[in-house]
Amino acid sequence: MRQETTAAPPDGIHLGITPTCWTNDDFPLIGHDIPMEQCLSEIALAGFEGCSIGHNFTTDVDALVAAMHLRDLSVSEPWVSTFFTVPDGSNRTTHDLHKVLEFLQDFNAGGPEVPTTTIGVAEFGHSIHLQSVSLRSNKPEFTDEQWDDLCTGLNSIGRITKNKGFQLAYHPHMGTGVQTEQDVDRLMDGTNPDYVHLLLDTGHLTWAGADVNGVIERHRPRIAHVHLKNIRSSVRVDNALAAGSFRDYVEAGIFTVPGDTDGEVDFDTVIKTLRPGDAYRGWLVVEAEQDPRGGHPPLHQARTARQYLAQVLR
Repeated sequence: MRQETTAAPPDGIHLGITPTCWTNDDFPLIGHDIPMEQCLSEIALAGFEGCSIGHNFTTDVDALVAAMHLRDLSVSEPWVSTFFTVPDGSNRTTHDLHKVLEFLQDFNAGGPEVPTTTIGVAEFGHSIHLQSVSLRSNKPEFTDEQWDDLCTGLNSIGRITKNKGFQLAYHPHMGTGVQTEQDVDRLMDGTNPDYVHLLLDTGHLTWAGADVNGVIERHRPRIAHVHLKNIRSSVRVDNALAAGSFRDYVEAGIFTVPGDTDGEVDFDTVIKTLRPGDAYRGWLVVEAEQDPRGGHPPLHQARTARQYLAQVLR
């Protein structure tokens, strides 16, 4: 079904996009009226190879496999929220991980063109990104004991994931205890590189004030997955949002796609830093949590990103 004429990516690179351009997983009422079939069809039409699983996708594995394979789409990465820093969070996290592993085994058994290998995770214990509080003023700060619990828990589920033939990749996220460059360094230092990898998200790291290229340089061997998310600096520094929540920023348009001239992330440099001598091989996944009712339609954004990536990956 893929109809765009943009050039194929280099060998070893797979291009995906998340459904958050269409429907928001954190705030399900944003874009809730867009059906799975439209989202998948437009992803394929824009020329992408895969996507993550949106909250409004069918939970019937056979139906999902059929819908995605009809459009020649693979799962770029499933998601598990971790809760190692709160009481009784470890059991819930491990239970959810096993459910995702079972799904992946079923999905991959259907013979997708690009088998799924990576599971994205982020610690949502003490997270405030779903709360109506100031994002700037209320960043969670873990105690040393909570950091130890988090790293121990990630090593544990990372070992389980590896034994099943997959890899675990940690995603820094605004409004959580792991969002800054220093947080990422501490997490990487405290976890086993055999079991815990990094999901590099250019948007969340840029928003948190990180030197994204510096993060890449220090942790390149552990980068297993990449989210190419852009940030509108005009929204990021807007004083009217000084007390804004994560949702306030999302609805104001903080996120956009690579190739959008309103964005501040220098993706040309990011990709060059990531791939010296074609060092990185894996998924590059476009992500822009946005309200589809404002600005450009999701298909326009998807095409903009895909055409830009075709140029920068030459």
